Amino acid sequence: MIKKFKTSEKVVRIIELENTLVVEVGLRDPKDKIKKEFQEMFKVNVARINTLIKDGKKYAYIKLNEKTPAIDVATKMGLI
Repeated sequence: MIKKFKTSEKVVRIIELENTLVVEVGLRDPKDKIKKEFQEMFKVNVARINTLIKDGKKYAYIKLNEKTPAIDVATKMGLI
């Protein structure tokens, strides 16, 4: 399901300002399965998920609830 985390300057800004992580997922993965897998992997609560298909790849924008800072999850993963 979750293939890899996306890292760029824009993504770091999204993490800091919007409390959202960006991951690349499979093209046919539904939002509910992405949400369930992410919550089980990182033991966090997901507020909502938006998806984007660009250049044949699907990206999930995972917004965490206010109690869980996305920057902490990103730091644990070594993204920042």
